[in-house]
Amino acid sequence: MTEQTTQDLPLAARIRSALSDDILSGRIEAGARLDEVALADQFEVSRTPVREALKQLIATGLVEHRHRRGVFVTEITSDRLAEMFEYAAEMEALCARMASINMKQAEREALLAIHLDSHAHVLNGNVDAYEAANIKLHEALFEGAHNHFLAEAVLLARAKVTPYRRAQFRVEDRLHTSFSEHGEIVKAVLKGQSDLAAQLLREHVGRSHRTSLQYMERD
Repeated sequence: MTEQTTQDLPLAARIRSALSDDILSGRIEAGARLDEVALADQFEVSRTPVREALKQLIATGLVEHRHRRGVFVTEITSDRLAEMFEYAAEMEALCARMASINMKQAEREALLAIHLDSHAHVLNGNVDAYEAANIKLHEALFEGAHNHFLAEAVLLARAKVTPYRRAQFRVEDRLHTSFSEHGEIVKAVLKGQSDLAAQLLREHVGRSHRTSLQYMERD
């Protein structure tokens, strides 16, 4: 990896997050064209991190590249979004079920540590830090399932709803409720309660969907 790429990746992630928030909040409307040059001027950066941010957004489906026309914000119907969340919920529930059975003791301890450490971000109201911890916790469950094929599939499913799941943390008190839900999931996994862990994870993703809609549909 070149020095330029190393420097640009964190910046690209910040630009991607800012654009995601603007799209989901309605500040950038569906169908709008995202111009690299204008965005580079807006964020006062070169076009390189902007181009990388747009690639990341294309991967999520939040925007789409149209041949010879550029990058445009995708219009996702409520039915389509519901299907995306339903699929992600079922995939993650399966991971939670298998992790409850297959996780080694060291992995269970690491999962608990990730959860407990995230509480500081809840208390501080640090959305970005909590989001990062949230991703880390979910990925620990994916890895803990000890099924590489499933882990690859669930990461692809999750990528499609990641921007929408990020939006949920803009809703008041969602950090606290998310942390509480994580606590119940972690407890079930640690006890090896596979059916309960799957049910709780499925409900957790469902609440993420509903809270994300609440954010996007607010006046």
